[in-house]
Amino acid sequence: MNLVATALDELRDLVRRHGAGDNTSTPIPRVGIHTGIGTTPPLPVIYPTMACFVLQGCKRVTFGSRALEYRGESYMLLSADLPVTGQVIEATARAPYLAISLRLDPAAIAALLIDIPPAQIPTTGPGFGIGALSADLQAPLLRLLRLIDTPADIRVLAPLAERELLYRLLQGPHGPLLRQLTVPGSRLSQVRRAIEWIRSDLSRALRIEALAAHAGMSASSFHRHFKTVTGLSPLQYQKQLRLQEARRLMFAERLEAAEAAYRVGYESPSQFSREFKRLFGATPVEEAEQTKARLVAV
Repeated sequence: MNLVATALDELRDLVRRHGAGDNTSTPIPRVGIHTGIGTTPPLPVIYPTMACFVLQGCKRVTFGSRALEYRGESYMLLSADLPVTGQVIEATARAPYLAISLRLDPAAIAALLIDIPPAQIPTTGPGFGIGALSADLQAPLLRLLRLIDTPADIRVLAPLAERELLYRLLQGPHGPLLRQLTVPGSRLSQVRRAIEWIRSDLSRALRIEALAAHAGMSASSFHRHFKTVTGLSPLQYQKQLRLQEARRLMFAERLEAAEAAYRVGYESPSQFSREFKRLFGATPVEEAEQTKARLVAV
């Protein structure tokens, strides 16, 4: 058995042993593990700024009109918080879906860039990329995940393993995507500033001119770069975030649909219901009934 196969086998074993459902937090800062058996229906979610390393199985992710698949022995980088539709399309009891996520810390990347020769950064581009989970990435990823079994070592050793992992990503084909995270005047940084402004108050009416000014761009340039990064227009982006947050309020905080809709900025319950069904495949009432039925079945 070669070193690559051995590293992958150990990584898969660690994820299997420590995974407790679809998404499991770990004691390592910003690191999560993800497991699943069986395919899933398309599910709208918000992906944070992160790197996701897939060890086994395959997932299809749709950003706006773009559909991508990333499977075992690959990784996906996200340089902004993006509303996506995710779907596991390959996972069995014998070979379940197994993945590790690392939320990206721009400060850690910036500190690392001090010791790396400068490189040309593209003006703008999609806020995501997919690459191969090569041996030079597997090694620091394995050292990082092994720390779950030795929690006393996490504080000292996790930053070292994360630093090497980030270095390898920076040296890879999507390194420019990570570099953009640390450049205050980059188009990506300007779009991220606008995203933070949108997320700070979802009930606020969105005025493109004001949002563009906040990001430091003209309205036409802002609209173009925002859609390039996220795959959505600013209004589409806000709508998806509103619907996601309303859904969370309904099921996590037990709010009625009308109250949840009002909290995120909807004035028309009927419009909210239509758009909710368009995104999630069921009206708020239908989804609430389905959830109750599942709980009774359990």
